[in-house]
Amino acid sequence: MSPEQAQHKLIDAGRVLDAAGQGDLTRGHVSIRMPGDPTRFYMKPHSFGLDEITMENIVVCNLDGEKVAGSARKHSEVYIHSEIFKARPDVMSVIHTHPTYAVALSVTGAPLRPVSQPAVAFSDGLPYFTETIDLIRSQDMGAGVARALGAHKAVLLRNHGAAIVGASIEESTILALMLDNACQIQLLADAAGPAGPQFDAASIARLHHNITRPEQYSINFDYLVRRARAARI
Repeated sequence: MSPEQAQHKLIDAGRVLDAAGQGDLTRGHVSIRMPGDPTRFYMKPHSFGLDEITMENIVVCNLDGEKVAGSARKHSEVYIHSEIFKARPDVMSVIHTHPTYAVALSVTGAPLRPVSQPAVAFSDGLPYFTETIDLIRSQDMGAGVARALGAHKAVLLRNHGAAIVGASIEESTILALMLDNACQIQLLADAAGPAGPQFDAASIARLHHNITRPEQYSINFDYLVRRARAARI
């Protein structure tokens, strides 16, 4: 993938996330590592919505959270991205949003259970970051989020939002949508009454394998990109 292709994918991811209702005004943000230089990453700029990312306003930051290129402002919460990239060489993309149902579940402090297909994507663990409800505006705070995330796909920032990662921007984007859907289903099921028996561990493991393959992320990302583009015509 070329740097230009990576930037176009960042733009598409922003539009997909916004179309799914994860914009929260201008507060959500998404990033992707720069091809050929894992110490830098492209990121949505401050003061713009997820659907307003353009080739002209994308910023470039380094692993210290410093802006090294771009005319727009960097996000004050850039440290979520820089510290995760620093701690996780396998991660190519980071998303931080405030999706309604994920925030609601985080308020309860309850674990996400594998009670639905989207929840099974996180059956290997969905940890919590509980140090603060505040904005993550320092390297130390960003490092705390990275520690809480560990080797997992996502972390809930209690009463605040979520950070989701992926080996590709396709993966992080689809997982961001699946996480909020999984939290929505669990909250609705718990409100309806006592849950029935869960499927056995082997069934959960098979489904986890089937829905977390790279092909699944790319197919569904491309579909949502087509929908987002069609909606803008």
